[in-house]
Amino acid sequence: MAGIVTGLGVGFIIRNGGSLDGTEMVAIILDKKSVFSVGEIVMFINLFILSSAGLVFGWDNAMYSLIAYFIIAKTIDVVIQGLDESYAVMVVTSSYEKVANKLMNELGRGVTLLHGEGGYSGETRKILYCVVTRLEIDKLKTTVLKIDEMAFVTIYKVNDIIGGRLKRR
Repeated sequence: MAGIVTGLGVGFIIRNGGSLDGTEMVAIILDKKSVFSVGEIVMFINLFILSSAGLVFGWDNAMYSLIAYFIIAKTIDVVIQGLDESYAVMVVTSSYEKVANKLMNELGRGVTLLHGEGGYSGETRKILYCVVTRLEIDKLKTTVLKIDEMAFVTIYKVNDIIGGRLKRR
């Protein structure tokens, strides 16, 4: 319970532009320059500190603190980033019109057509680009592979979205 309450408090403070101590200040600075989230950086720093404390004061208390800080780190990330995780998807398929129509009609998502050229084959084709939520990933995969089982699909996490409209129509 302490981990959740502390994580909520620290998360809201960081989300509104503040920090409580040097650990969070370092985490906020490193978050902008690395692929790690604020919570992950706070957890790493505290892992080092609590490991040292475990050597001096005993491992039983250090382990309880590590568990609490793991919960704190996850809660901080949820408060800062939110629960809605978005993913960008690129689909290379010869049936791009069918796939695009299915994604727009069944998932209610906008699809952008990009023009691509194979580096090896020199073949030109259309590439579909779409942003979906975490809960729609499986339906997207199933939809694409049902139409074209040879489609090449890449999925990667999106950290920030500005503009556009991600909410369903």
